[in-house]
Amino acid sequence: MENSKPYLIERIVSGLSYPTMGLVGFVWLLLGLFTNAKLRPFVQYHIFQSIFISIALILLNMLLGFVLNILSAIPFLNIIVLYISMFLNAPILLNFSVIQLVVNITLLYLCISAFLGHYSYVPYVSEIIEQNVRR
Repeated sequence: MENSKPYLIERIVSGLSYPTMGLVGFVWLLLGLFTNAKLRPFVQYHIFQSIFISIALILLNMLLGFVLNILSAIPFLNIIVLYISMFLNAPILLNFSVIQLVVNITLLYLCISAFLGHYSYVPYVSEIIEQNVRR
């Protein structure tokens, strides 16, 4: 997207946007709005990607909870749903479940790539963000 190397503060804000569910990036966007500062594409890309991923995770969590509640009311199917739910939510490594491990490893990858000044890639999400970030 952009060839110039991002500043240190931009890399820090971009990296911290992921574990804070986009909160740091949102505050940075508000500061840029109030000071009339033009945000560079690197920061915009990571802030919007972190906000998009956070919203997607929240919606996916709500949707899965809704579907599991419906499926748990169906006889015989509720046992299968229970075992799958127990497997995915049981602590495996360092008290993290399979789902938590996948999410945290993905967030760690995104944070490290932002701290290093790289554009991280998440299938579908990065393509949507890339199309919408001003160049």
